[in-house]
Amino acid sequence: MKKIELAVFDMAGTTVNEDNVVYKTVRAALAKHGVEVTLDTVLEFGAGKEKFKAIADILEQTQTNGIDADVVFKDFKGMLEEAYANLEVTSYDGVEAFFQLLRSKDVKVVLNTGYDQKTASSLLEKLGWVAGNQIDAVITADDVVNGRPSSEMIDRAMNLFGITKSENVLKAGDSVIDIEEGKNANCGITVGVLTGAQTREQLSTAEPTLILDSLTDLEEVLFS
Repeated sequence: MKKIELAVFDMAGTTVNEDNVVYKTVRAALAKHGVEVTLDTVLEFGAGKEKFKAIADILEQTQTNGIDADVVFKDFKGMLEEAYANLEVTSYDGVEAFFQLLRSKDVKVVLNTGYDQKTASSLLEKLGWVAGNQIDAVITADDVVNGRPSSEMIDRAMNLFGITKSENVLKAGDSVIDIEEGKNANCGITVGVLTGAQTREQLSTAEPTLILDSLTDLEEVLFS
């Protein structure tokens, strides 16, 4: 297995278990405007994306005309804030210890997300995670011009820590768009995990290096 200097991990569904509340809220915001879609549809077309783009893409894929994605997105943000106020958030089992192991072996641990800064900060606060402690940095959709599958968030993480060789970067996430992001950044390893948005069949279409049941299964892959 390649030497890894930087590991970039998606948040919700990969490191953080928030019970798909964001995608459930996307679905509810669409329903408020008369667009009834299943959660599976939301996950298929919206998983991993910046959330305005997720809403716009779902409207396009379902051929829903006459609905303003901007208006739906505005409602979504208000509804999400309310949903998050009372939400119990946990990390997946063993994730914090895995981060600690990676950092003890001089691997930088960066979280990235299609969420905006406010949403990501709310999640981290609930977990008690602080950059420089459990993780090295967080990069959100607000920090880049182009969200996933663009490589910009990974490029930014590499620049942040002076990492020049993309083959020494690992990207892991629970959606096809995470894997596409990693490939666009020429990451040495791309990993799909099955704890979140998409199935093995869906993830396999992006041809990641590995598909694992959970993020912590990487420990055996990297260090055994």
